[in-house]
Amino acid sequence: MSQIENRLKTLGFTLPPPFPVPDTMQSYMSMAHIIGHRCIISGHAALNPDGSIAQPLGQVGGKVTQAQAKHAAHLTALAMLGTLKATLGDLDRITAWVKVLGMVNAVPGFKDHTPVINGFSETIAQVFGPEIGQHARSAVGMASLPFDLPVEIEAEVTFK
Repeated sequence: MSQIENRLKTLGFTLPPPFPVPDTMQSYMSMAHIIGHRCIISGHAALNPDGSIAQPLGQVGGKVTQAQAKHAAHLTALAMLGTLKATLGDLDRITAWVKVLGMVNAVPGFKDHTPVINGFSETIAQVFGPEIGQHARSAVGMASLPFDLPVEIEAEVTFK
């Protein structure tokens, strides 16, 4: 078992299977796109361990609380790690988390996007440590997201 997989187990984190790209979209997109030693990861949602979309759905500051959205960001990190494991074969290959874009489906006037996306960043830091896990990041509010997701996150990593 790899070092990162051991850390995931120690932390009690379970990676869901990768979210499948719909058949109608497979000819033009993937959940992770490799270019040299870079992997650009498409927007991910919070998934349950069985791969289903995690609840609750809706706007943060409305049907979804800030704490629920932060947990969704944590689950989104695990979903992204599931995709990376399937794509790279071994999470120990990741050498750096480069950039993260966190999008929060928020009601007008909601201003706590950063604490919500911290759920993702804190998880990545726990799993990879500060040297590999630290990343540049944006946390922004959106009027809506697909499937009424409270959070969607995309990222870029480098790997060996």
